[in-house]
Amino acid sequence: MTGGAVAGGALATVNPLSAPSAYADTVVPTPLAAGDPEPNIERAKRWWLPQRNVWTPIGWKGHLFRFNCVYNGALICDPSWVLAAKPNTEQYRGKNFQTTVVMPMRGGGFRDFPTFSREIWDADLGYGKQGWVEDSDTPVLWTEHRRHEGLVIRQSVFAYVPGNGPVQTAVEPIYAWTRFEVVYVDQRTAPKDFMFQLWLSGAYMKPHGPYQDQSGVPLTVFPQAAPIAGGLTMQRVWNPSGKPITVPITDAGGNVRVMVTTADQGSIAMTQNPKVNGVYDLRLGLPVTVGAHVDVLIPMLPQPLAAAKAEAATGRDAALAQSQQFWKERANTVATVDTPENYVNQVMRRGPQLAQVVAEKSPDTGLFTFLSGSYAYDVLWSTPTSMVSHMFLDRLGYHDVVEQHIEIYAATQGTRTPPGAVFAGRSYPGYLSTPKTLQAIDWMSDHGAILEILSVHALLTNRQAFIDKWLNVIVKACEFIMQACSLTNHNGVKGLMPPGHSTDEGVETQGFISQCFTYKGFASAVELLRRLEHPRAAEFAAFAGTFRATFVQAVRDLADRSQKWTDAEGRQWPVFRPQFAGEGVWDAFTMLDTGALMSVWAGLMPASDPLMKSFVEFFRVGPNQRLFDPAHHNALYPAVLDHEQSSSEPCYSWNMFHSWQLGDRAHFIEGLYGLLTGGLSQDTFVSSEHRNAIYGNLFSYPIITWSLLHSVIDDSLAAGELKLLRLCPLEWLSTEKQTRFEKVATRFGPVTLRMRLNSRRDTLDVEFQGDWHHRPERVAVSSPPLPGLKWITVNGRKYRTGQEVVL
Repeated sequence: MTGGAVAGGALATVNPLSAPSAYADTVVPTPLAAGDPEPNIERAKRWWLPQRNVWTPIGWKGHLFRFNCVYNGALICDPSWVLAAKPNTEQYRGKNFQTTVVMPMRGGGFRDFPTFSREIWDADLGYGKQGWVEDSDTPVLWTEHRRHEGLVIRQSVFAYVPGNGPVQTAVEPIYAWTRFEVVYVDQRTAPKDFMFQLWLSGAYMKPHGPYQDQSGVPLTVFPQAAPIAGGLTMQRVWNPSGKPITVPITDAGGNVRVMVTTADQGSIAMTQNPKVNGVYDLRLGLPVTVGAHVDVLIPMLPQPLAAAKAEAATGRDAALAQSQQFWKERANTVATVDTPENYVNQVMRRGPQLAQVVAEKSPDTGLFTFLSGSYAYDVLWSTPTSMVSHMFLDRLGYHDVVEQHIEIYAATQGTRTPPGAVFAGRSYPGYLSTPKTLQAIDWMSDHGAILEILSVHALLTNRQAFIDKWLNVIVKACEFIMQACSLTNHNGVKGLMPPGHSTDEGVETQGFISQCFTYKGFASAVELLRRLEHPRAAEFAAFAGTFRATFVQAVRDLADRSQKWTDAEGRQWPVFRPQFAGEGVWDAFTMLDTGALMSVWAGLMPASDPLMKSFVEFFRVGPNQRLFDPAHHNALYPAVLDHEQSSSEPCYSWNMFHSWQLGDRAHFIEGLYGLLTGGLSQDTFVSSEHRNAIYGNLFSYPIITWSLLHSVIDDSLAAGELKLLRLCPLEWLSTEKQTRFEKVATRFGPVTLRMRLNSRRDTLDVEFQGDWHHRPERVAVSSPPLPGLKWITVNGRKYRTGQEVVL
């Protein structure tokens, strides 16, 4: 960090669309000292306690409903969002169901069903052991129940839609196939037989407050929601042969809620719970031999007996075999990421599947949309969810998926009024917004976020059909930004986006988040229009320059009137509130998550600016760190960078773009591994909004994926340039395995990069090729700071390390 602020307006003449080249590589990477290893996945895992209260969605691409599997194996079937009404699921409200796994207590018997409200981790500390079956293309989630009696039962679950094809109505019957299988037996202590229990009930575990310490909207027990109206009935069972039989359990209407196929030589019994009427104890016994199993088939909605019997007759193994092809199929544009760290590979494998599960096809319109989450945010905040497209799936080549899920925005352009009083009484034909039927809370940043989706998709794919279809939408969206910035009947900075609802706070502010997403989307649109030689490209580019100059001056002015903090050298620096005008409610954490740090990602200010450098340092070493208690921290408390990850909402760790732009390898690598292991469940790779709460989402994936790919294939640092291996983690340089990044989408076209160390570890063999739709002006390969590395060969040509190799 250097002293002294740059004079106001000093950056105003910099072309906002080529500015990155002016401040690239301001930190020169140096080799790591011996004995000071760089972070990797296994080291980073030790930075965190396991995440608590995890739930993971299980579903089918595009289906309106998702199952949610809790860390302890409880399976929640709730077809209607529990926190608010959404029109296309409102008719299903109350038609929920839940199975909860109950293992015997040490002294025998089973624990009582809860009779008062509490957080579910009160019973089991909130931790479980889960993972994905790696040799399955179908996402099959397992949960292990490790028993002191001397055995391990593995519960595995996957979703299945009969017919094994894409959804048509999106409300087709969908089932969860759940197997409980003995996978380990201790020959010394294991019993001959073992019995466990499932509570059958309504969905009684629901996301709920309070925001206190690490309890930030955890799953909470509501016993009053558990009773099943009308009760359940199980078919009378007489099975003297002990062979597996299939037993239906039906509701008061005679429809199936559960189908159980017993274990060979197993047992089944069901009674009403002695503590709570309307809750049922389903007891399942099986022999303690490896491979013994019970299959439990659970429909999302009650199904006619004949239909449920037909699905049960298919059998779990056949249903899984059929679904493999459905999940295996990928477009030929999809990238491959294969590194020596299997954890990284599995994150990149399962993340896109989760993104397509946390999505839906509307039964009313037939249009697809990504959602912001499952079982907490089954609606659409367009700003954070936009990042799933332009920073995550599009970068991995899931272009068809992105196109399919953004059609909804074409139909809504110009139909809604922006969320600010200043916009009342006018029409805005270019305004892009969330469809009302999916809306959670509209943000002023949504328009720019949606424009960024469209522009980046066109830049990465160069698909003429897409450009022809969306070009007019993009131009009108740019016109709206110019129209909005011309409004002066407000008390904010004139020439920027006016005040409005910038976050969930419910107050109008002229927030950094709305300025940054607006400019980011606008600048990407200008880049596209310049590429297309559009007649309005110059006009829009000039406006972008004016916007950026106004923004920079507004930041300087805000710095003058901001509170200060004192660094280790005694210098004082401003602490930026997250808005230029208006009074926010949650400044303690939004100043990191939605504040001035975003300016670098947006291209509005360089990371080398002293104000930007000082503000990152504020969160790294400033007074908030003295207040930070990692054991009791909550998302609403004063935010810090914890292993370069936001202690509030990891998905908004904008500091990553500072480290990336500066070439600050140490902080960038720490942040990448911090997000990989701290922003996701280390078991199921599902994201949380903040640690230990609100799972079932993809929020952390965009910055993780963008950073991971840009560490080796970077098309964003300097206009017209492609940089390779600039911030490549050293763990990916292996003598044992070739690291492969194949068909990674860039502004220039798909890029393939493969690399492997020779046995002496002194030469890195690199294979590189680009399938250009726009050839880069310059391609450069950096030397990773690996001790002992002397040579790099690129496509057979040998270069000495230490200098950037220009191809």
